[in-house]
Amino acid sequence: MAKKTALVAGATGVIGRYLVSHLKNLEDWDVIGVSRRKPEKSDGVRYIEADLLQPEELSKKFSGLDQVTHIIYAAYQDYESDPEQQVSINLAMFRNVLNAVEQASPALERVLLMQGVKAYGVHLGPFKTPAQETDPRHMPPNFYYDQEDYMQEEQKGKSWSWTILRPDVVCGFSLGNPMNIAMVIGTYASISKELGLPLRFPGKAYPYLAQVTDAGLLARCTAWAATEEKCAFEIFNVTNGDFFRWKNLWPIIADRFQMRITSPQPIPLAQVMADKQPLWSRIVDKYRLRPIPYKKLASWGFGDFIFNCDYDVMSDTTKLRKFGFHEVESSEEMFLRLFDEFKEEKVLPF
Repeated sequence: MAKKTALVAGATGVIGRYLVSHLKNLEDWDVIGVSRRKPEKSDGVRYIEADLLQPEELSKKFSGLDQVTHIIYAAYQDYESDPEQQVSINLAMFRNVLNAVEQASPALERVLLMQGVKAYGVHLGPFKTPAQETDPRHMPPNFYYDQEDYMQEEQKGKSWSWTILRPDVVCGFSLGNPMNIAMVIGTYASISKELGLPLRFPGKAYPYLAQVTDAGLLARCTAWAATEEKCAFEIFNVTNGDFFRWKNLWPIIADRFQMRITSPQPIPLAQVMADKQPLWSRIVDKYRLRPIPYKKLASWGFGDFIFNCDYDVMSDTTKLRKFGFHEVESSEEMFLRLFDEFKEEKVLPF
């Protein structure tokens, strides 16, 4: 098999980190990471620092990348408070990356675009479950739609193909990336424990079905989909393959942190955790943890969204299995493994 070269946009995010790590260990892949800032350790991977909103800069920095066969696009900028700006910025970044690679590399074979369950309107309220790839779009705006439409239009008459993956609540070990629900839970639990509080579930999602996607599983699925011929021009939901209710998982999480639980108490995490930076600094000193800035530790607004989905969130992964990817992951085991990793790496104190 001829060697492939993947350009991973958003290489320092939770998804991107696992993609880079997985691909660099495969003999038939070379990988190039693209991000606003290089990671502290490159581990032998080539990284390009670039602002994806600057097309001329991208064209210059990508000009010698004539062997890129795959774009894996996992970059994102959050503008939840301004949907119009969220669309324009995220579309511009994707368009700039795609155009710059097209100009540089005649070897381009496939573009893999990361989306999510917001494609089905999870952020708007209850939606049809389990969600299937053929479900109709909701009323826009939704930058997923704009990126997808641009990609399909740009592909016409070209030799490259595209594949769209739709994970949900991607979890992994990633430092300084606050949109990671495992880290949100771990930080919330650690602060609650330090204050002598029980581990209360902080939202309304307690009794409802939920799902997550392990970042390692997603990386392996992406590598598979990138070279599987029949995945061209297809969309796939990608989750761990199981579902859970927080009311059943929460006691298990509390046990791992050696905490008691009591009844849920919905609280606005973005508000009540805003003043906890001094406390976290004391926790870091007390337990000799890594000095990760509090603002980069956990996204409390993200936690508010996940913990307050008072409806089932379910994606149907039947199509993915039919096309040949059969890996699954226990979400309970994934969370416990990640908490242990955070402890071992001196990120959490428990």
